[in-house]
Amino acid sequence: MPVTAQAQHGPDPSSPQAGAADDSHRVPRRADFPAGFRWGCSTSAYQVEGAVAEDGRGESIWDRFCATPGNIRDASSGDFACDHYHRWPADLDLARDLGLNAYRFSIAWPRIFPQGRGALNPKGLDFYSRLVDGMLERGLEPWPTLYHWDLPQALESRGGWAERDTVAAFVEFADAVARRLGDRVKHWITHNEPWCTVMHGHLEGVHAPGRKDLATALQVSHHVLLSHGLAVDAIRARVPGARAGIALSLHPLRSASASPEDRAAMTRHDGIRNRWFLDPLHGRGYPRDAWERFGAAVPAVRAGDLEAIAAPTDFLGVNYYFPEIVANAPGEGALETRIVPPEAVERTAFGWEVSPEGMVALLERVTRDYRPARILVTENGSTYDDVVTADGRIDDEQRRRYLVRHLAAARQAIAAGVPLEGYFAWSLLDNFEWAEGYGRRFGLVHVDFGTQKRTLKLSGKWFRAFLHGRDPA
Repeated sequence: MPVTAQAQHGPDPSSPQAGAADDSHRVPRRADFPAGFRWGCSTSAYQVEGAVAEDGRGESIWDRFCATPGNIRDASSGDFACDHYHRWPADLDLARDLGLNAYRFSIAWPRIFPQGRGALNPKGLDFYSRLVDGMLERGLEPWPTLYHWDLPQALESRGGWAERDTVAAFVEFADAVARRLGDRVKHWITHNEPWCTVMHGHLEGVHAPGRKDLATALQVSHHVLLSHGLAVDAIRARVPGARAGIALSLHPLRSASASPEDRAAMTRHDGIRNRWFLDPLHGRGYPRDAWERFGAAVPAVRAGDLEAIAAPTDFLGVNYYFPEIVANAPGEGALETRIVPPEAVERTAFGWEVSPEGMVALLERVTRDYRPARILVTENGSTYDDVVTADGRIDDEQRRRYLVRHLAAARQAIAAGVPLEGYFAWSLLDNFEWAEGYGRRFGLVHVDFGTQKRTLKLSGKWFRAFLHGRDPA
Protein backbone atom coordinates (compact mmCIF):
# COMPACT_ATOMS: atom_id res chain seq x y z
CA MET A 1 0.00 0.00 0.00
CA PRO A 2 1.47 3.41 -1.00
CA VAL A 3 1.43 4.88 2.47
CA THR A 4 3.53 5.13 5.58
CA ALA A 5 2.56 5.06 9.19
CA GLN A 6 1.09 8.24 10.63
CA ALA A 7 3.96 10.51 11.63
CA GLN A 8 4.18 11.78 15.18
CA HIS A 9 4.52 15.52 15.01
CA GLY A 10 4.91 16.41 18.67
CA PRO A 11 2.88 19.22 20.24
CA ASP A 12 0.02 21.11 18.66
CA PRO A 13 1.72 22.61 15.57
CA SER A 14 0.00 25.98 15.96
CA SER A 15 1.17 26.76 19.48
CA PRO A 16 3.80 29.53 19.63
CA GLN A 17 6.53 27.40 21.18
CA ALA A 18 9.37 28.90 19.14
CA GLY A 19 12.74 28.06 20.58
CA ALA A 20 14.30 31.48 19.97
CA ALA A 21 13.74 34.54 22.13
CA ASP A 22 10.64 36.43 21.05
CA ASP A 23 11.67 39.73 19.48
CA SER A 24 8.50 39.96 17.42
CA HIS A 25 7.67 43.40 18.81
CA ARG A 26 10.86 44.97 17.43
CA VAL A 27 10.38 46.50 13.99
CA PRO A 28 12.40 44.38 11.54
CA ARG A 29 15.17 45.82 9.42
CA ARG A 30 16.67 44.36 6.28
CA ALA A 31 20.00 44.07 8.07
CA ASP A 32 18.38 41.50 10.39
CA PHE A 33 18.32 39.03 7.49
CA PRO A 34 21.13 37.19 5.69
CA ALA A 35 22.89 39.04 2.89
CA GLY A 36 21.69 36.58 0.22
CA PHE A 37 18.06 36.60 1.32
CA ARG A 38 15.54 36.75 -1.54
CA TRP A 39 13.06 39.61 -1.33
CA GLY A 40 10.26 39.37 -3.83
CA CYS A 41 6.62 39.73 -4.73
CA SER A 42 4.48 37.01 -6.27
CA THR A 43 2.00 37.28 -9.12
CA SER A 44 0.20 34.80 -11.36
CA ALA A 45 -0.59 34.88 -15.05
CA TYR A 46 -4.38 34.69 -15.06
CA GLN A 47 -4.67 37.19 -12.24
CA VAL A 48 -2.63 39.95 -13.87
CA GLU A 49 -1.98 39.44 -17.57
CA GLY A 50 -5.30 39.91 -19.31
CA ALA A 51 -4.96 39.58 -23.10
CA VAL A 52 -6.68 36.21 -22.98
CA ALA A 53 -7.34 36.12 -26.72
CA GLU A 54 -4.09 37.66 -27.98
CA ASP A 55 -1.08 36.20 -29.75
CA GLY A 56 -2.44 32.69 -30.01
CA ARG A 57 -3.30 32.01 -26.37
CA GLY A 58 -5.75 29.15 -25.97
CA GLU A 59 -8.72 28.95 -23.61
CA SER A 60 -8.04 27.98 -20.00
CA ILE A 61 -10.32 26.38 -17.45
CA TRP A 62 -10.58 29.77 -15.75
CA ASP A 63 -11.84 31.41 -18.94
CA ARG A 64 -14.57 28.79 -19.11
CA PHE A 65 -15.29 28.90 -15.36
CA CYS A 66 -15.61 32.69 -15.33
CA ALA A 67 -17.98 32.59 -18.29
CA THR A 68 -20.41 30.44 -16.30
CA PRO A 69 -22.91 32.63 -14.39
CA GLY A 70 -22.72 32.39 -10.62
CA ASN A 71 -19.11 31.24 -10.36
CA ILE A 72 -17.48 34.64 -9.73
CA ARG A 73 -18.79 36.89 -6.98
CA ASP A 74 -18.86 40.05 -9.10
CA ALA A 75 -19.43 38.25 -12.43
CA SER A 76 -16.00 39.39 -13.64
CA SER A 77 -13.09 37.52 -15.23
CA GLY A 78 -9.39 37.80 -15.91
CA ASP A 79 -10.00 38.90 -19.49
CA PHE A 80 -8.31 42.24 -18.84
CA ALA A 81 -7.14 42.03 -15.21
CA CYS A 82 -4.11 44.34 -14.74
CA ASP A 83 -3.26 44.37 -18.45
CA HIS A 84 0.19 43.19 -17.40
CA TYR A 85 0.65 41.54 -20.79
CA HIS A 86 1.06 45.03 -22.24
CA ARG A 87 2.18 46.98 -19.16
CA TRP A 88 4.84 44.59 -17.86
CA PRO A 89 7.81 46.99 -18.31
CA ALA A 90 6.21 49.56 -16.00
CA ASP A 91 5.18 46.84 -13.54
CA LEU A 92 8.73 45.50 -13.40
CA ASP A 93 9.91 49.07 -12.85
CA LEU A 94 7.65 49.14 -9.79
CA ALA A 95 9.20 45.92 -8.52
CA ARG A 96 12.72 47.24 -9.07
CA ASP A 97 11.95 50.56 -7.41
CA LEU A 98 10.59 48.78 -4.35
CA GLY A 99 14.07 47.28 -3.92
CA LEU A 100 13.14 43.67 -4.69
CA ASN A 101 15.85 41.30 -5.86
CA ALA A 102 13.51 38.50 -7.00
CA TYR A 103 10.20 38.27 -8.80
CA ARG A 104 7.81 35.33 -8.80
CA PHE A 105 5.44 34.98 -11.73
CA SER A 106 3.63 32.16 -13.49
CA ILE A 107 3.65 30.97 -17.06
CA ALA A 108 0.27 30.51 -18.69
CA TRP A 109 0.18 27.00 -20.09
CA PRO A 110 -2.47 27.99 -22.73
CA ARG A 111 -0.08 30.63 -24.09
CA ILE A 112 2.54 27.98 -24.77
CA PHE A 113 0.33 25.07 -25.87
CA PRO A 114 -3.10 26.45 -26.79
CA GLN A 115 -4.49 22.89 -26.97
CA GLY A 116 -2.53 21.66 -23.95
CA ARG A 117 0.00 19.74 -26.03
CA GLY A 118 0.94 19.31 -29.66
CA ALA A 119 1.51 22.53 -31.60
CA LEU A 120 3.61 25.02 -29.63
CA ASN A 121 2.82 28.74 -29.84
CA PRO A 122 6.09 30.66 -30.37
CA LYS A 123 4.52 34.00 -29.48
CA GLY A 124 3.71 32.71 -26.02
CA LEU A 125 7.29 31.73 -25.33
CA ASP A 126 8.48 35.01 -26.84
CA PHE A 127 6.42 36.94 -24.29
CA TYR A 128 7.93 35.15 -21.32
CA SER A 129 11.40 35.43 -22.82
CA ARG A 130 10.96 39.22 -23.00
CA LEU A 131 9.57 39.22 -19.48
CA VAL A 132 12.57 37.31 -18.11
CA ASP A 133 14.98 39.62 -19.91
CA GLY A 134 13.13 42.57 -18.39
CA MET A 135 13.58 41.12 -14.92
CA LEU A 136 17.27 40.53 -15.39
CA GLU A 137 17.78 44.05 -16.74
CA ARG A 138 16.26 45.37 -13.51
CA GLY A 139 18.22 43.15 -11.15
CA LEU A 140 15.27 40.84 -10.45
CA GLU A 141 15.97 37.13 -10.20
CA PRO A 142 13.23 35.25 -12.12
CA TRP A 143 11.21 32.67 -10.16
CA PRO A 144 8.68 31.17 -12.59
CA THR A 145 5.83 28.93 -11.47
CA LEU A 146 4.80 26.51 -14.19
CA TYR A 147 1.28 25.83 -12.97
CA HIS A 148 -0.82 28.42 -11.19
CA TRP A 149 -4.17 26.79 -11.95
CA ASP A 150 -4.73 27.76 -15.61
CA LEU A 151 -5.03 24.34 -17.24
CA PRO A 152 -5.78 24.51 -20.98
CA GLN A 153 -9.49 23.90 -21.46
CA ALA A 154 -8.74 21.44 -24.26
CA LEU A 155 -7.12 19.13 -21.70
CA GLU A 156 -9.99 19.59 -19.25
CA SER A 157 -12.41 18.59 -22.00
CA ARG A 158 -10.51 15.29 -22.18
CA GLY A 159 -10.70 14.71 -18.42
CA GLY A 160 -8.21 17.24 -17.08
CA TRP A 161 -6.00 16.38 -14.12
CA ALA A 162 -8.10 13.30 -13.39
CA GLU A 163 -6.54 11.71 -16.50
CA ARG A 164 -2.98 10.43 -16.39
CA ASP A 165 -2.38 11.78 -19.89
CA THR A 166 -2.38 15.29 -18.42
CA VAL A 167 0.74 14.37 -16.45
CA ALA A 168 2.58 13.68 -19.69
CA ALA A 169 1.25 16.91 -21.18
CA PHE A 170 2.54 18.90 -18.21
CA VAL A 171 6.00 17.39 -18.53
CA GLU A 172 6.05 18.38 -22.21
CA PHE A 173 5.06 21.91 -21.20
CA ALA A 174 7.77 22.05 -18.54
CA ASP A 175 10.36 20.79 -21.01
CA ALA A 176 9.41 23.39 -23.63
CA VAL A 177 9.59 26.27 -21.17
CA ALA A 178 12.86 25.07 -19.63
CA ARG A 179 14.36 24.66 -23.09
CA ARG A 180 13.54 28.28 -23.98
CA LEU A 181 14.21 30.04 -20.67
CA GLY A 182 16.72 27.77 -18.96
CA ASP A 183 19.74 29.75 -20.13
CA ARG A 184 18.52 32.63 -17.92
CA VAL A 185 16.27 31.02 -15.30
CA LYS A 186 17.74 28.84 -12.57
CA HIS A 187 14.92 28.67 -9.97
CA TRP A 188 11.74 26.80 -10.88
CA ILE A 189 8.48 26.17 -9.03
CA THR A 190 6.43 23.36 -10.56
CA HIS A 191 3.01 23.90 -8.94
CA ASN A 192 1.37 26.53 -6.83
CA GLU A 193 -0.84 25.26 -4.01
CA PRO A 194 -1.89 21.83 -5.25
CA TRP A 195 -4.33 21.65 -2.31
CA CYS A 196 -6.35 24.41 -3.99
CA THR A 197 -6.18 22.70 -7.38
CA VAL A 198 -7.47 19.54 -5.75
CA MET A 199 -9.98 20.66 -3.13
CA HIS A 200 -11.28 24.01 -4.36
CA GLY A 201 -11.35 22.84 -7.96
CA HIS A 202 -12.44 19.21 -7.70
CA LEU A 203 -14.15 18.65 -4.34
CA GLU A 204 -15.76 21.94 -3.32
CA GLY A 205 -16.30 23.20 -6.87
CA VAL A 206 -15.57 26.83 -5.99
CA HIS A 207 -12.59 27.10 -8.36
CA ALA A 208 -12.15 25.94 -11.92
CA PRO A 209 -13.03 23.46 -13.25
CA GLY A 210 -15.83 23.32 -10.65
CA ARG A 211 -16.05 19.60 -10.00
CA LYS A 212 -17.41 18.11 -6.76
CA ASP A 213 -16.27 14.52 -6.25
CA LEU A 214 -13.92 13.13 -3.61
CA ALA A 215 -12.52 10.24 -5.66
CA THR A 216 -11.84 12.60 -8.58
CA ALA A 217 -10.17 15.10 -6.26
CA LEU A 218 -7.86 12.48 -4.79
CA GLN A 219 -6.91 11.14 -8.21
CA VAL A 220 -6.17 14.70 -9.28
CA SER A 221 -3.93 15.12 -6.23
CA HIS A 222 -1.89 12.10 -7.24
CA HIS A 223 -1.51 13.21 -10.84
CA VAL A 224 -0.52 16.75 -9.84
CA LEU A 225 2.12 15.42 -7.45
CA LEU A 226 3.36 12.93 -10.04
CA SER A 227 3.61 15.69 -12.65
CA HIS A 228 5.67 17.72 -10.19
CA GLY A 229 8.24 14.97 -9.71
CA LEU A 230 8.54 14.20 -13.42
CA ALA A 231 8.77 17.91 -14.27
CA VAL A 232 11.62 18.34 -11.78
CA ASP A 233 13.55 15.69 -13.69
CA ALA A 234 12.69 17.32 -17.04
CA ILE A 235 13.84 20.75 -15.86
CA ARG A 236 17.12 19.39 -14.54
CA ALA A 237 17.73 17.58 -17.83
CA ARG A 238 17.38 20.88 -19.69
CA VAL A 239 18.89 23.37 -17.22
CA PRO A 240 22.32 22.64 -15.76
CA GLY A 241 22.42 23.75 -12.15
CA ALA A 242 18.66 24.27 -11.95
CA ARG A 243 17.06 24.56 -8.54
CA ALA A 244 13.53 23.19 -8.47
CA GLY A 245 10.78 22.98 -5.88
CA ILE A 246 7.05 23.34 -5.26
CA ALA A 247 4.91 25.89 -3.41
CA LEU A 248 2.41 24.42 -0.94
CA SER A 249 -0.40 26.17 0.91
CA LEU A 250 0.13 24.99 4.48
CA HIS A 251 -1.70 25.83 7.69
CA PRO A 252 -0.83 25.52 11.34
CA LEU A 253 -3.70 23.80 13.11
CA ARG A 254 -5.16 23.83 16.58
CA SER A 255 -8.06 21.86 17.99
CA ALA A 256 -11.28 23.61 18.90
CA SER A 257 -10.96 22.21 22.43
CA ALA A 258 -8.72 19.94 24.46
CA SER A 259 -11.18 17.07 24.09
CA PRO A 260 -9.83 13.82 22.60
CA GLU A 261 -12.46 14.06 19.87
CA ASP A 262 -11.37 17.52 18.71
CA ARG A 263 -7.69 16.67 18.90
CA ALA A 264 -8.28 13.55 16.82
CA ALA A 265 -10.23 15.69 14.34
CA MET A 266 -7.25 18.05 14.09
CA THR A 267 -5.00 15.10 13.24
CA ARG A 268 -7.46 13.90 10.59
CA HIS A 269 -7.62 17.35 9.03
CA ASP A 270 -3.83 17.62 9.08
CA GLY A 271 -3.76 14.39 7.10
CA ILE A 272 -5.34 16.03 4.05
CA ARG A 273 -4.51 19.70 4.59
CA ASN A 274 -0.77 19.28 5.12
CA ARG A 275 0.55 15.70 5.24
CA TRP A 276 -1.23 14.46 2.10
CA PHE A 277 1.21 16.63 0.14
CA LEU A 278 4.23 16.90 2.42
CA ASP A 279 4.59 13.18 3.09
CA PRO A 280 4.79 11.87 -0.50
CA LEU A 281 7.00 14.76 -1.57
CA HIS A 282 9.45 13.72 1.13
CA GLY A 283 9.48 10.02 0.31
CA ARG A 284 6.98 8.78 2.89
CA GLY A 285 4.07 7.91 0.64
CA TYR A 286 0.56 9.02 1.51
CA PRO A 287 -0.23 9.22 5.24
CA ARG A 288 -1.70 5.94 6.39
CA ASP A 289 -4.44 7.43 8.55
CA ALA A 290 -5.82 9.54 5.70
CA TRP A 291 -5.46 6.74 3.15
CA GLU A 292 -7.43 4.31 5.27
CA ARG A 293 -10.11 6.86 6.01
CA PHE A 294 -10.71 7.61 2.32
CA GLY A 295 -11.42 3.94 1.57
CA ALA A 296 -12.49 3.26 -2.00
CA ALA A 297 -11.92 6.90 -2.99
CA VAL A 298 -8.11 6.61 -2.82
CA PRO A 299 -6.26 7.28 -6.08
CA ALA A 300 -4.86 4.69 -8.43
CA VAL A 301 -1.09 4.57 -7.87
CA ARG A 302 1.23 2.73 -10.26
CA ALA A 303 4.58 1.17 -9.55
CA GLY A 304 7.26 3.85 -9.48
CA ASP A 305 4.86 6.75 -8.94
CA LEU A 306 5.84 7.42 -5.35
CA GLU A 307 9.52 7.36 -6.21
CA ALA A 308 8.87 9.90 -8.97
CA ILE A 309 6.88 12.17 -6.67
CA ALA A 310 9.73 12.13 -4.16
CA ALA A 311 12.27 13.47 -6.66
CA PRO A 312 14.79 15.44 -4.58
CA THR A 313 14.02 19.15 -4.55
CA ASP A 314 16.24 22.11 -3.77
CA PHE A 315 13.70 24.09 -1.77
CA LEU A 316 10.18 24.04 -0.41
CA GLY A 317 7.91 27.00 -1.02
CA VAL A 318 5.44 27.70 1.79
CA ASN A 319 2.41 29.91 1.19
CA TYR A 320 1.20 31.08 4.60
CA TYR A 321 -1.92 33.08 5.36
CA PHE A 322 -3.73 31.89 8.50
CA PRO A 323 -4.16 29.09 11.06
CA GLU A 324 -7.17 26.80 11.15
CA ILE A 325 -9.18 25.65 14.18
CA VAL A 326 -10.56 22.13 13.78
CA ALA A 327 -13.51 20.53 15.56
CA ASN A 328 -14.92 17.03 15.47
CA ALA A 329 -18.03 16.90 13.29
CA PRO A 330 -19.59 13.43 13.09
CA GLY A 331 -21.30 12.83 9.78
CA GLU A 332 -19.72 15.81 7.97
CA GLY A 333 -17.73 14.68 4.95
CA ALA A 334 -15.12 11.96 4.70
CA LEU A 335 -13.03 13.40 7.52
CA GLU A 336 -15.92 14.30 9.86
CA THR A 337 -14.29 17.61 10.71
CA ARG A 338 -15.33 21.24 10.71
CA ILE A 339 -13.25 24.43 10.53
CA VAL A 340 -14.39 26.71 13.35
CA PRO A 341 -14.13 30.50 12.90
CA PRO A 342 -11.87 32.01 15.56
CA GLU A 343 -13.36 34.35 18.12
CA ALA A 344 -11.96 37.63 19.42
CA VAL A 345 -8.99 37.72 17.05
CA GLU A 346 -7.72 40.25 14.54
CA ARG A 347 -8.90 39.41 11.02
CA THR A 348 -8.31 40.57 7.49
CA ALA A 349 -11.23 41.65 5.32
CA PHE A 350 -11.35 38.05 4.10
CA GLY A 351 -12.09 36.95 7.66
CA TRP A 352 -8.71 35.27 7.97
CA GLU A 353 -7.03 35.33 11.36
CA VAL A 354 -3.93 37.51 11.55
CA SER A 355 -1.37 35.27 13.23
CA PRO A 356 2.33 35.91 12.59
CA GLU A 357 3.10 33.49 15.43
CA GLY A 358 1.29 30.85 13.37
CA MET A 359 3.82 31.35 10.59
CA VAL A 360 6.70 30.76 13.01
CA ALA A 361 5.06 27.59 14.34
CA LEU A 362 4.33 26.30 10.84
CA LEU A 363 7.86 26.89 9.57
CA GLU A 364 9.30 25.25 12.67
CA ARG A 365 7.00 22.26 12.25
CA VAL A 366 7.95 21.78 8.59
CA THR A 367 11.65 22.09 9.46
CA ARG A 368 11.37 19.64 12.34
CA ASP A 369 9.31 17.01 10.54
CA TYR A 370 10.60 17.14 6.97
CA ARG A 371 14.07 18.77 7.04
CA PRO A 372 13.91 20.58 3.69
CA ALA A 373 17.27 21.96 2.62
CA ARG A 374 15.79 25.41 2.06
CA ILE A 375 12.44 27.07 2.69
CA LEU A 376 11.05 30.18 1.07
CA VAL A 377 7.82 31.90 2.03
CA THR A 378 6.49 32.07 -1.51
CA GLU A 379 3.26 33.89 -0.59
CA ASN A 380 2.14 35.91 2.41
CA GLY A 381 -0.23 38.83 2.35
CA SER A 382 -3.52 40.34 3.38
CA THR A 383 -6.63 41.92 1.95
CA TYR A 384 -8.33 44.97 3.43
CA ASP A 385 -10.95 47.42 2.22
CA ASP A 386 -8.60 50.02 0.81
CA VAL A 387 -9.81 53.59 0.58
CA VAL A 388 -8.41 56.09 -1.92
CA THR A 389 -8.30 59.54 -0.32
CA ALA A 390 -9.25 62.73 -2.14
CA ASP A 391 -5.59 63.40 -2.94
CA GLY A 392 -5.05 59.87 -4.25
CA ARG A 393 -3.34 58.20 -1.27
CA ILE A 394 -4.04 54.68 0.00
CA ASP A 395 -3.20 54.66 3.69
CA ASP A 396 -3.49 50.92 4.27
CA GLU A 397 -2.14 50.94 7.82
CA GLN A 398 -3.56 47.49 8.59
CA ARG A 399 -1.69 45.91 5.69
CA ARG A 400 1.48 47.76 6.69
CA ARG A 401 1.20 46.36 10.22
CA TYR A 402 0.51 42.89 8.83
CA LEU A 403 3.68 43.07 6.73
CA VAL A 404 5.80 44.37 9.61
CA ARG A 405 4.62 41.64 11.96
CA HIS A 406 5.12 38.81 9.47
CA LEU A 407 8.62 39.97 8.59
CA ALA A 408 9.36 39.98 12.30
CA ALA A 409 8.00 36.41 12.37
CA ALA A 410 10.32 35.47 9.49
CA ARG A 411 13.24 36.87 11.47
CA GLN A 412 12.14 34.87 14.51
CA ALA A 413 11.87 31.68 12.46
CA ILE A 414 15.43 32.08 11.18
CA ALA A 415 16.66 32.60 14.74
CA ALA A 416 14.87 29.36 15.69
CA GLY A 417 16.82 27.39 13.09
CA VAL A 418 14.43 27.42 10.11
CA PRO A 419 16.44 27.38 6.84
CA LEU A 420 14.44 30.32 5.49
CA GLU A 421 16.07 31.92 2.45
CA GLY A 422 13.39 34.17 1.00
CA TYR A 423 10.11 36.03 1.42
CA PHE A 424 7.71 36.83 -1.43
CA ALA A 425 4.83 39.14 -0.57
CA TRP A 426 1.45 38.47 -2.15
CA SER A 427 1.08 40.51 -4.17
CA LEU A 428 2.77 43.26 -6.15
CA LEU A 429 -0.53 44.40 -7.68
CA ASP A 430 -4.19 44.33 -6.80
CA ASN A 431 -5.52 41.76 -9.24
CA PHE A 432 -8.28 39.35 -10.21
CA GLU A 433 -8.75 37.30 -7.06
CA TRP A 434 -10.26 34.13 -8.51
CA ALA A 435 -13.82 33.39 -7.33
CA GLU A 436 -13.86 36.71 -5.43
CA GLY A 437 -13.36 38.71 -8.63
CA TYR A 438 -11.99 42.21 -8.08
CA GLY A 439 -13.48 42.70 -4.62
CA ARG A 440 -10.38 41.56 -2.71
CA ARG A 441 -7.20 43.61 -2.87
CA PHE A 442 -3.88 42.09 -1.78
CA GLY A 443 -1.50 44.41 -3.60
CA LEU A 444 1.24 46.64 -2.29
CA VAL A 445 0.35 48.65 -5.38
CA HIS A 446 -3.24 49.83 -5.88
CA VAL A 447 -4.72 49.29 -9.34
CA ASP A 448 -7.63 51.34 -10.64
CA PHE A 449 -9.10 48.69 -12.90
CA GLY A 450 -10.96 51.29 -14.97
CA THR A 451 -7.92 53.38 -15.85
CA GLN A 452 -5.15 50.87 -14.97
CA LYS A 453 -3.43 53.57 -12.92
CA ARG A 454 -0.95 52.14 -10.40
CA THR A 455 -0.47 53.82 -7.00
CA LEU A 456 1.97 52.67 -4.34
CA LYS A 457 0.13 52.14 -1.06
CA LEU A 458 1.40 53.02 2.41
CA SER A 459 2.34 49.34 2.87
CA GLY A 460 4.38 49.44 -0.32
CA LYS A 461 6.13 52.61 0.79
CA TRP A 462 7.04 50.95 4.09
CA PHE A 463 8.36 47.88 2.26
CA ARG A 464 10.39 50.11 -0.06
CA ALA A 465 12.00 51.88 2.89
CA PHE A 466 12.70 48.53 4.52
CA LEU A 467 14.30 47.07 1.42
CA HIS A 468 16.42 50.17 0.79
CA GLY A 469 17.81 49.95 4.31
CA ARG A 470 16.12 53.08 5.57
CA ASP A 471 14.45 53.15 8.95
CA PRO A 472 10.88 52.25 8.02
CA ALA A 473 9.37 52.54 11.49
